[in-house]
Amino acid sequence: MKIFVDADACPVKDIIIEEAAKRELEVTLVTSISHFSLQEHPAGVETIYVDNDSEAADYRIMKLAGKNDLIITQDYGLASLALAKGCAVMHHKGFMYTNKNIDDLLQTRYLSAQARKAGQRTKGPKAFTKDDKALFREKFIKLLETK
Repeated sequence: MKIFVDADACPVKDIIIEEAAKRELEVTLVTSISHFSLQEHPAGVETIYVDNDSEAADYRIMKLAGKNDLIITQDYGLASLALAKGCAVMHHKGFMYTNKNIDDLLQTRYLSAQARKAGQRTKGPKAFTKDDKALFREKFIKLLETK
């Protein structure tokens, strides 16, 4: 199993890298060139830079990922594509995307977009907390131990 991270806005990259390294799992961070960094990562971690198009990271991840790989993303569209490819997909808040919940998530996203286009205000995501980070670590470790 390889781990692919939609890394532009991922607040748990450090946890993913740390826990994957303990298990000698490969991690690929896919991010736009506007997030270029000279930060060194441990062996087994690769950073792939893509252009700034909004879907560029998604396309690259889908090109690289194979069945049974793990993808970490907050993007419902990418999650949907990855599930269809046979990947496991996890949100940075620790929940798993499944074939049972993805349709509802996509529908909610669509309805929110329609409401914004109509001039309505919609709630954004809640702020990411230390508790969210701890929950992600717990769920991520549990997932890695079952794979």
